[in-house]
Amino acid sequence: MSRQQQDSNDSTRAEHSESASTGQEQRSRFKEASVAFGAFLLLGGGVATATAVSLDYFGQPPSYDPSAYNDPPSDPRAYELNGVTPANSGSFEQAGGVPGNRKTPLANNVLPPAQQTSFNIPTNGRPSPLFGAQPFTQTLLLFEEFGPVPLDPNPSPPPGGFPAPKPGTAPERDPVVVRSSPVGTELDAFLKFPGLYPLPSEFSNDRDRNPWSPQISSFLKRMVQSPAEGRPPGQGWAHQRYNEFYPQGAFKTVQAGARVNGGVRDSYQRHGYGQGEFGPAGLYYQSYNFQGSTKVPAYKIQGTTKGINVRFHPDMPIQSHKTIWTFDGTFPPKLLMVRHGQPIVMRHYNALPIDPAANAGFGLHTITTHEHNGHTPAESDGFTGAFFFPGQYYDYRWPLQLAGYDSINTTASDPRAAFPCDPGETLYVNDAQPGLKQCMNGRINIRGDWRETMSTHWYHDHMLDFTAQNVYKGNAAMMNYYSALDRGYEGPPMDAQDPNLRFPSGTVRAWGNRDYDVNLMIQDKAWDKNGQLWFNPFNTDGFLGDQLLVNFLYKPYLNVRARSYRFRLLNGSVSRYIKLAVVREVQGNGGELKGPTTKVSYERVPFHMIANDGNVMEHAVPFDGSMDLNANGDLKDNFGILPVQGIAERYDIIINFAKNGIKPGDKIYFINLQEHDTGRGAKRTVALADVLSGAYKPTIKDADKPDKAKWDKGDPGVGMFLQLRVQSYGGQDLAMNPADYEPAKPAANGQPAKPAGLKMIPLTIDRNDPADRAKLAQARHRTFVFGRNNNTDEQPWTIKVDDSLAFSMDPRRISAAPQLANGPTQAGFSGDGTLEVWKIENSEDEWEHPVHVHFEEGIILSRGGKAPPVWEQWARKDVYRVGALADSDTLRNVEIAIRFREFAGTYMEHCHNTQHEDTSMLLRWDVEYPGQFQLMPTPLPTWDGVTYAPSVALPTFRKGDGKKGPQMPF
Repeated sequence: MSRQQQDSNDSTRAEHSESASTGQEQRSRFKEASVAFGAFLLLGGGVATATAVSLDYFGQPPSYDPSAYNDPPSDPRAYELNGVTPANSGSFEQAGGVPGNRKTPLANNVLPPAQQTSFNIPTNGRPSPLFGAQPFTQTLLLFEEFGPVPLDPNPSPPPGGFPAPKPGTAPERDPVVVRSSPVGTELDAFLKFPGLYPLPSEFSNDRDRNPWSPQISSFLKRMVQSPAEGRPPGQGWAHQRYNEFYPQGAFKTVQAGARVNGGVRDSYQRHGYGQGEFGPAGLYYQSYNFQGSTKVPAYKIQGTTKGINVRFHPDMPIQSHKTIWTFDGTFPPKLLMVRHGQPIVMRHYNALPIDPAANAGFGLHTITTHEHNGHTPAESDGFTGAFFFPGQYYDYRWPLQLAGYDSINTTASDPRAAFPCDPGETLYVNDAQPGLKQCMNGRINIRGDWRETMSTHWYHDHMLDFTAQNVYKGNAAMMNYYSALDRGYEGPPMDAQDPNLRFPSGTVRAWGNRDYDVNLMIQDKAWDKNGQLWFNPFNTDGFLGDQLLVNFLYKPYLNVRARSYRFRLLNGSVSRYIKLAVVREVQGNGGELKGPTTKVSYERVPFHMIANDGNVMEHAVPFDGSMDLNANGDLKDNFGILPVQGIAERYDIIINFAKNGIKPGDKIYFINLQEHDTGRGAKRTVALADVLSGAYKPTIKDADKPDKAKWDKGDPGVGMFLQLRVQSYGGQDLAMNPADYEPAKPAANGQPAKPAGLKMIPLTIDRNDPADRAKLAQARHRTFVFGRNNNTDEQPWTIKVDDSLAFSMDPRRISAAPQLANGPTQAGFSGDGTLEVWKIENSEDEWEHPVHVHFEEGIILSRGGKAPPVWEQWARKDVYRVGALADSDTLRNVEIAIRFREFAGTYMEHCHNTQHEDTSMLLRWDVEYPGQFQLMPTPLPTWDGVTYAPSVALPTFRKGDGKKGPQMPF
């Protein structure tokens, strides 16, 4: 931005201030304007005009602002950042204010390096004891909805405020206050109290104090008066375009240690335990069922989540508040259901122990939440250096707008870009005539590019150097986006223009049905001899657990109807790749694949992939043996078997339990075939026949000698981990038929070629279109090489950018800076945004990296100069695997096309093997405003508040690698 533009913006701001004599007075005035305008929208104050949006800030902060941008340092090699203090050092402060370091939180690990084994699974640990637990004896915990509600513009303060930690007994608390958690019933009362008090604001709340200040001050032996909100101060980290995207929905949650569920979310479930399959006559009215054992009698919980405890199986111990940290501190894992076009604010409270070592030896009590991979302003993206402390909260405002909001469909006239709604609902839409719009035929049109519609997301911690440990401990939730295209309703069209794809879901609600739409979070875990979750933070290659859990449970079962289902599959592991197969059990030996005895055999179960990462695909890809999906000449290798799924990747699939010989009474199994022997990457895909027959069967060697016991004859993470029990279905399956949306099929197996079917959501770039290829050839190019540096144990990983030197992570260093093509605009602007081509390379043959780029999805142009496999050809993605994996020989490098629109600020790119990320395989990149020439400063949080440090940039951060030309030689 030019100085003239900046001066003009400053002048505009001053017009709205009664007195601009001090920055504080001006800022306060704009806070009041934000609240007033937002309340006007929430209360239905008529039709707002587009000029109201001008209250929002845009551009660089003024010089008096604490987050004012800095001129670059004069030293041409300042980007090396030699000798600087680690940016997260404030998180490690110990009792008495004694400085700590990243080893401080590891002090109480039950297996420090001197006591670890040389065995690889679990990584340098012992086999996890099962305590007699038997497979498939407990029901799967379905995700529990957070239940956002309309934001109350006049909230009341909750009695007693945010609960402080109190001493108590294990497993939920500790006798020492600073190593303890708040009382569970007090947390429940706090969560149940309506509203967010104080009301969220554009700027971070620096008026109120951290309510835990007395306990923190006592622990540190000095006065601590940090703000209540941990969001960095100033315009640089204020909510971008806050009035334009004022939050209309809200919820609060606490990150807390494991505790029994008090049922406070029951009333927030859309089904209310009273409708559809969640009603008294449905499959899921029983929220939990255990069939019983010699130790624990059978029991069930129905119509509520109250009484569900945090443990992997009823025969296993209850988890301590120091080993597992979840949203609300409870099981089941949580689900956020949102709608495109309705801005949401999540107030995330930190209720973790004050002492950084009160963690069973892994995990850090400072957190930052990344919504993976929302079209989200940087201040709410969960930047690794924007963390907050126990006792504080952080308001994450997610606009949930379609990308292209500023440049495509700005009149909100395209029915494919729409908000699903209930009769009578209204939504503020800033189209050509901004105002409250009424629900008509089940939708309200919104601005933006409908091809950028999102579906299955998740969010998780992103703490600098501690992401792996915090996510592993339970800081992970899933997130379903609903839209006119993916509304979670499979009933008849609302009108002739209804674009709903009618994925399997249900019909009892107008949107967001979960009767036949199931979220599955798959993660490997390990636990110690006492049954408490254990993690090895000392091995930087990657961590592997020896038990594959689903929704945090050991080998559960799920009842399903004889009809079609959608499964949203998330690989939420730290370092483990998975490769899933689906089979049906057949009595006797008549099945295609032999079982361990002649009494049982198996048949593959075909299915379709409809979404890859967070996005519905252009075509539904069949995994039924009818296509050579990876061009290797073998039709069978992907029959009933998904491709390798990297950490953080999501695959949505549709399975029909009323076809292909499946009938009520049948048992279906999900099986992992991907074998590991180290955390460096996958070893191989085990043959499905070998797993089912028992030819591949890991066992514990020396099981009777606990000090010598180890896994032998394979990887225990390979095998069955979820059982589905097919029940009769008396209803009518109205869901779409994915076969109608398949891509073109060449002739195979004597079958004629088949033209492409219908499209679900078309890609924004056509690789075969000459005009698109010309655009890509002229776009700015960047190159990122992921490699290993053997100089240090704490930072062995590096990323080399655009032929610069290879660097380890420091949040003060900017490696790339795309610029927005335009700023906030009135309706009617037309343009393409900023298009770039990023090449991601792996420099090490023996390593694998699932690379995640925050903020925007990309389209894979090529892999190693070849066309990507079919399941990626039709997908927009946010995780890109590079490495020598089993399902392709073209994974050394990948080129993607990516656009940057609407929001600016600081984002990240990293390896999602989070042990690699936490040991420096992470970089910062910024989206800059048009014409920006100064660098955004870097927040440095401490117990006492957030300060800023100057940022530095690589020499090529704005220009890229200078390369041009085609990316698709095939």
